[in-house]
Amino acid sequence: MTGAVAGVDVGGTFTDVFWLDEDSGRYRVAKVRSTPDDQSRGFMRGLEEAGGLSALATVVHGTTVGTNALLQRKGAPTGLITTAGFRDVLEMRRRDRPEIWGLRGSYLPVIPRRHRREVAERTLADGSIRIAVDPDSVRAMAQELLDAGDESLAIMFINSYANPANEEAALEAARTVWPNDHITISSRILPELREFERVSTTALNAALRPVIGDYLGDLRTSLHAGNFGGDVLIVQSNGGVMSVETAREIPVRTALSGPAAGVIAGARIAAAAGIPNVVTCDMGGTSFDVALVADGECALAAQTSIDFGLVVRTPMIEITTIGAGGGSIARVNRGGILEVGPESAGADPGPACYGRGNGRPTVTDANLLLGRINARRPIGGGTEALDLDAARAAVRSHVGEPLGLDEMAAAEAIVRVANSRMAGAIRLVSIERGHDPRKFTAMPFGGGGALHAGALIDEVGLAGALVPRFPGVTSALGCVIADMRHDFVQTVNSPLDSLDSTSLFARADGLAEEGCRRLEAAGIVLEKLDRVVELDMMYVGQTHAVAVPVAPGGMDIDGIRSAFRESYRREYGRTLDNLPARVMNLRVSVIGTRPPIDLSLLAPSPEGTLEAAEREGRNVYVGGGWLPARVFDRLALPAGAEIPGPAILEQPDATTFIEPELIGRVDRFGNVVIGRRRG
Repeated sequence: MTGAVAGVDVGGTFTDVFWLDEDSGRYRVAKVRSTPDDQSRGFMRGLEEAGGLSALATVVHGTTVGTNALLQRKGAPTGLITTAGFRDVLEMRRRDRPEIWGLRGSYLPVIPRRHRREVAERTLADGSIRIAVDPDSVRAMAQELLDAGDESLAIMFINSYANPANEEAALEAARTVWPNDHITISSRILPELREFERVSTTALNAALRPVIGDYLGDLRTSLHAGNFGGDVLIVQSNGGVMSVETAREIPVRTALSGPAAGVIAGARIAAAAGIPNVVTCDMGGTSFDVALVADGECALAAQTSIDFGLVVRTPMIEITTIGAGGGSIARVNRGGILEVGPESAGADPGPACYGRGNGRPTVTDANLLLGRINARRPIGGGTEALDLDAARAAVRSHVGEPLGLDEMAAAEAIVRVANSRMAGAIRLVSIERGHDPRKFTAMPFGGGGALHAGALIDEVGLAGALVPRFPGVTSALGCVIADMRHDFVQTVNSPLDSLDSTSLFARADGLAEEGCRRLEAAGIVLEKLDRVVELDMMYVGQTHAVAVPVAPGGMDIDGIRSAFRESYRREYGRTLDNLPARVMNLRVSVIGTRPPIDLSLLAPSPEGTLEAAEREGRNVYVGGGWLPARVFDRLALPAGAEIPGPAILEQPDATTFIEPELIGRVDRFGNVVIGRRRG
């Protein structure tokens, strides 16, 4: 590696940076306030605080720009051209509803009906074309949408996964009218069976192209203005990274960019520490993101919903997100029940204690009142002390008085409700998926995760917790660690017994070659290239498939059948050997392994001592009363140190709270392993 690499994760409240020069072993971290009006400003300030641009060779960015645009319905004005008779597929969805037990709720499609047009064309399921598309009709519809104010265009024809010829012809026709390159066709985004998932993913990609394109363009301009001439990579939702050019073409792959980087870092840190099973718990200012890592592997999902009806079908790390961050607002509802989140105070105005005009209490305000956060040492490098009186007034007026509680009981109630919500998310990814939480260790990170580690151990029954060396910038570290990756899918839809396996693996080779070309175009040094081939398979008559790993070099029909039986048995505990099998989709992943990061670089100084790390103690409010707690400079703690609770570990990017019945031990990487006291 020549030069340094920086990982930058832009969150709703803070922008985190991990700056590393692996040749010298020097690293720096920075945590600055995000700038929601123009995220590139916080991005650049974070880089400057961490180490500047002059020595940087590569910047890897985890972004929430796409996620926020979709959640807030702030994508670019987009039009859709589709097959006659299928204009409303985007709105019909899968006949689901926002409230599963009621008939209330509304759904706002990313492309309103008045911006959706139909053209006469028809491709059959076998790929034959019954009606060729008329280029003149496509041009006319495109002009109508352009005149209606649309900035981006999506084209999705029925059965185009089987033969993209009509879509390709429509693309060429639309280009003669459309004034920019923001045109997305479904056969290039998702050449897979099932029209709703395909049109949804295509529409969301189209809506994001101008948004992500403008953001990355502004970011590049700012970097070049700072004399940065290196490479910029973007984290994908699958945990890999891609070039800026690919991100601008397929921005829907950034939908869970930032959270995915945290999971990648969590898996790597846990593996180095010898802990194969962890639940990553990323608590930022706005959300709490949970993912399961079993036997060192992150679980991937074929699709996810960013919000109700906003379905993205592209491989993503399985992440469950709830609105329970440090900035989540606490309130008493009309029924007299205390609720926390999902509304957040964000970066601006932020929690009440920030003194920026917010008068409603947040989880951060509650932790400040309870003594777990040091008002004189706010995270993120802030020089101004937090406003304890403002936090107290917010908690008292909005929670304490409505519930008849004093301010300390109200603050503790806020934290308990937040903990309960977070514990529920952990149960969702563990117990409800057949995993025993007693075999898993929590890995809390983000600005607030380590404050709640002990409570989550008790609430869920986890084995313990592993707090990374720099919990507040773990997602930024994940940006530095992540490998490059591209995923492809293509529908096969063939009975296994009549499948031409030679042709199938020839198609896999073609997709792998395309992935290799994309990786090579990024110009990044890679140690090796690997490819993973899977088949989506099911028994005839079923609607849901299982993922079947197969040898990339090819297998015969009997080998594929045997692999399917094994995968099906692992998923459902049995096989249905009296039924024939069917191959639905071919999936190919190309992974470019980047030079590994030696996590021992983060190890504590061998000269540190427990005595030198200790600061002035303070009282913390736990279980309805005050207890004296020891306070330590987390980064000065030596390896092997043991800290019984109650204790508080402070560092610039996060604070760790060790509950009274727990004990923390510093491992050789500087992680703090929290568990129950012996005896």
